[in-house]
Amino acid sequence: MEKISSPKPAKLIISMFTSDKNLFKLYKEKLIKRFGEVDIESNAQPFNFTDYYEEEFGKNLVQKLFCFSTLIRQDGLAKIKIITNDLEGNFCKENIKKNIPCHKRKINLDPGYITLDKYILASTKNGPSRIYLNHGIYAEITLRFINKSFVTCEYTYPNYKTNEYIIFLNSVRQKYKLQLRNKLVVSKRKHGTPCLY
Repeated sequence: MEKISSPKPAKLIISMFTSDKNLFKLYKEKLIKRFGEVDIESNAQPFNFTDYYEEEFGKNLVQKLFCFSTLIRQDGLAKIKIITNDLEGNFCKENIKKNIPCHKRKINLDPGYITLDKYILASTKNGPSRIYLNHGIYAEITLRFINKSFVTCEYTYPNYKTNEYIIFLNSVRQKYKLQLRNKLVVSKRKHGTPCLY
């Protein structure tokens, strides 16, 4: 019988897309307070692959990926998704307190993680390629690492199929590989966040 062992910690990546580039800096600071320092971030990429989000977020959406130096437990992804959902909603709550009408999100935060062989994204939506985690959150393999590069799946979102993001995520994997090699592990952070190992 195979021996059961815990998986290695993973590298947290949080995607942001919005029509207001100024929000990248604001939410990066919010995320750093929760998950520790950002050690790599992508360039902004146009998020023009669908008009699904236009009604809520407006046109001319842009996306950035933020990677965190603190490695996480893989089973903490569902809790991280709940935290990022709360952060999305807090923008409206803060405005309502100031008597500013707010009915829509201004930014979308999608957490996921990289291991040596895959890139996983969390979602609140079920689907044929998604596996239930807990707390109403599902996980999906977005990219697989095969023959020295991340490659797409048949259902991978178009924004993760671009050469720019494939190259970026390959570099993130290399950084993560070095972290594992150096056994960079961080003790559990304050507030009970799932940023641990």
